[in-house]
Amino acid sequence: MSETITAPTASTARPHLPSIAALGWSRGVAETRMFFREKDAVIFTFAFPIILLVIFGSIFGGNLEGTPITVSQLYTAGLIGAGVMSASFQNLGIGIAVDRDDGTLKRLAGTPLPRSAYFIGKILNVLVVALLEVAILLAIGVVAYGLALPSEPLRWVTFAWVFLLGITGSALLGIAVSSLPRSARSATAVISMPFVVLQFISGVFIPMTQLPDWLIDISAFFPLRWMCQGFRSVFLGDAGAALEMTKSYELDRVALILGAWVVGGLVLCLTTFRWKSRRDG
Repeated sequence: MSETITAPTASTARPHLPSIAALGWSRGVAETRMFFREKDAVIFTFAFPIILLVIFGSIFGGNLEGTPITVSQLYTAGLIGAGVMSASFQNLGIGIAVDRDDGTLKRLAGTPLPRSAYFIGKILNVLVVALLEVAILLAIGVVAYGLALPSEPLRWVTFAWVFLLGITGSALLGIAVSSLPRSARSATAVISMPFVVLQFISGVFIPMTQLPDWLIDISAFFPLRWMCQGFRSVFLGDAGAALEMTKSYELDRVALILGAWVVGGLVLCLTTFRWKSRRDG
């Protein structure tokens, strides 16, 4: 009596593998959990801009240049831009540098996990942190400093594209700059120092009209200035345009430069990113 041998079908020959999107989502959940377990990092990330807002808002009171806008409202709009870039450029750059130095990237490269899933996970974590930071700063601005949320849908559309272009360009730049530090110990200094300088020359703490021309020219090359300008257009409205260099928010230029940073950041990532630390060769 002969037995009939059935050839294995495609579904039984190999197990069903999860998609890159599903793996990226799982990695994002893991990254977010690890971030919130680091209490020091969580406190610094969310408390630092709040402390700066309270300090500067308390020191520099009153309205600006005859406008109905207070200094605290100006700082709120600027710190939203700085918070988005901090969550993407600074946190991502330092985090990847640490992963490279402690061997995490090397181990991941040797697993079946697609490399793209690692970056998807990092970007999902960046989105969560950035959105929480924006929500906290807006809540403080509205409750403590009388910041009025926009009632026109078009201004929320502007917020959406400034946020997406800004966080994408900053995240790509953070991935690229993560290759600069020689070790995890130097990552914070190497990445944080230029970011702090950018905040002072990009309209976060000092109105652009009060900066010398040469600093204004330098800030024009970087995305933070244009992110802050875009967010000011959303939350300060027409009255805030008087505080800009050209008495206009120049949203077309904001979109052009932030879009250019998305393209430029991607090119930098593709040409500079390394999976191994320098001591591994």
